[in-house]
Amino acid sequence: MKRRLILCVLAAMMAALWAPAAWGQTTSIKGYLHDVKGEPVAGATLQFTNRENGRKYELKTNGKGEYFSLGITSGRYDLVVTKDGKQLWKETGIPITLTDVDNVVNVDLKKEQAEQQATMSPEMKKQQEDQEKAVSKFKSLNDKLAQAKAAQDAGNPQQAVTVLTEATQIDPNQAVIWAALAEAERSVAQKQTDAAEKKASFAKAVEDYKKAIVLKPDAVFYNNMADAAARSGDTPAALQAYAEAAKADPANAAQYYFNEGAVLTNTGKVEEAIQAFDKAILADPNKADAYYWKGVNLLGKATLKNNKMEAVPGTAEAFNKYLELQPTGQFAGPAKEMLASIGATVETSFGKSKTKTKK
Repeated sequence: MKRRLILCVLAAMMAALWAPAAWGQTTSIKGYLHDVKGEPVAGATLQFTNRENGRKYELKTNGKGEYFSLGITSGRYDLVVTKDGKQLWKETGIPITLTDVDNVVNVDLKKEQAEQQATMSPEMKKQQEDQEKAVSKFKSLNDKLAQAKAAQDAGNPQQAVTVLTEATQIDPNQAVIWAALAEAERSVAQKQTDAAEKKASFAKAVEDYKKAIVLKPDAVFYNNMADAAARSGDTPAALQAYAEAAKADPANAAQYYFNEGAVLTNTGKVEEAIQAFDKAILADPNKADAYYWKGVNLLGKATLKNNKMEAVPGTAEAFNKYLELQPTGQFAGPAKEMLASIGATVETSFGKSKTKTKK
């Protein structure tokens, strides 16, 4: 009797030894994914991660927004639902059990949203509404920017002005919108043939650049505003804007000072132009064009003595420095001609070797 009891115990122990662990047994899972409108979502990924051992199962929804899988082990899972790299839903601690029927895990975003809103406080609801309004507003602004760019690319800047004006009415506090509007207005002005209309369009661009700058002081805005101001005939405003651009962006100050010199050259202000080009050279000693245009302005101060042009000191040096930096540049030919006109020596390598020009 005792022997029989022992055999029974051993048999029970052997049965327990060979029985698969309940944790290791597998089951099935199915469900559907619906969006906030209640529509099925096809091609989404549902990643189930076992909280105990970290094992992951990735399932895809079919054309009806449904998914199904065999062979998933029982346990508790965290679920992350994504589509096109965007997370749609996240849930933790979902139980998957051994059962004779499929485990069902449905994700109904419309239902979930309704349940969340039902439990939200008035403050939370207002915050959500504000966020939704902000998202909608920025989408509208981005659409307007895209429409304006398309109009500009198609050669219709006036249409771009119309679209961007509408954008400023959606939100008047976006610097990029005002700057884009000003840029479109500059493009309109450049196409106009009537002098008065051209000047007015450039002046309007200046005003809209100012609105952009109030919201976001930016060197590019200052620079472009300066160009529009110069073209509208407001030289003092242009010079001030270039100075502000240099302050805002010291790394590129040489270009802004050069632009200042160009405006002064075009308006016949020789002394001021030379000073501006000197500032450009000080900021960037390798800015070749600044030397050339400094030389041009210095040449404007030359006098005639005994029917011979007599240049002021520094003129030849300016042209030769340009030739050193840009021996085959766009102004190389004119620089040599101007040196010849004052009977100066051409130095192909400034400060080193010299060759005289042919007369």
